[in-house]
Amino acid sequence: MAGIASVGECMLELSGQAGPNWRLGFAGDTFNTLWALHALSSDRPATYVSAFGDDPFSQGQIAFFAENGIGIGQSPVIAGARPGLYAITLTGAERAFTYWRADAAARQLASDPAALAKSLEDQALVYFSGITLAILDDAARKTLLAAVAKARAAGSLVAFDPNYRPRLWRNREDAQAAILEALAVTDIALPTFPDEQMLFGDTTPQATAERLGKLVGEVVVKNGEEAALIATNGAFQLVPAVHVATPVDTTGAGDSFNGGYLAARLAGHAPEAAAQRAHRVAAAVVQVRGALAPFETLRIAFAT
Repeated sequence: MAGIASVGECMLELSGQAGPNWRLGFAGDTFNTLWALHALSSDRPATYVSAFGDDPFSQGQIAFFAENGIGIGQSPVIAGARPGLYAITLTGAERAFTYWRADAAARQLASDPAALAKSLEDQALVYFSGITLAILDDAARKTLLAAVAKARAAGSLVAFDPNYRPRLWRNREDAQAAILEALAVTDIALPTFPDEQMLFGDTTPQATAERLGKLVGEVVVKNGEEAALIATNGAFQLVPAVHVATPVDTTGAGDSFNGGYLAARLAGHAPEAAAQRAHRVAAAVVQVRGALAPFETLRIAFAT
């Protein structure tokens, strides 16, 4: 079980606006994490599990993955479907997003339960997020969680970032219920404190860590430029972030933290050391435009 698999939606990304001109790339929370994971665990086969269209943009996505050593497993390619799209606008280094994703192919990633389960077979790590859950209808969500549970029972380590985005959910209660179901099949939880505060009313990162620590064996609470809080076996540990004086673009910082942390844990590093490496990776990412930093940039930060 050597591979790493990430499940979710990779979109077309418009970034780096210069007047009327934009740069087209590919990104999405679970893909951003897999990108960093793959860069830092290049000896492990990497699979992005989703659903794709058959239009030129979808073909370009799949080709981009392949050029960078990332496969798509048994992900369905759906005739007439197309990927979602988002644009990043920046105020200083802080980003805002505009989305066009209502009919994205990725919403059908669980349309073939057997293919989905096959894509998750024999993986050392399976990763997914609250956004993965949010783009699926109720039946597809249950199919996904069943496939994840099956992979976990077969020996895969499961990591999950709740990554709460209110606009993707019918209501707060649906999001709470789905995320709690996901946590029940999770070994490593990677929440972000402001998200948990918004969704569950947590007053402090400690409250988030204590709540999730009752459900999951290993919890890492991210909190932007503040320290990350690790909870394992009832013990708590703060790991300071790396300060970047003049960030360029904060897109993908939390996703790349997740990738760095999981790569370090797969390599045998203890949670504290893994969080230190993850902070360095995230600090490197906010110094480039767009969500995906060059592999070498990630590797240098991870090894420093």
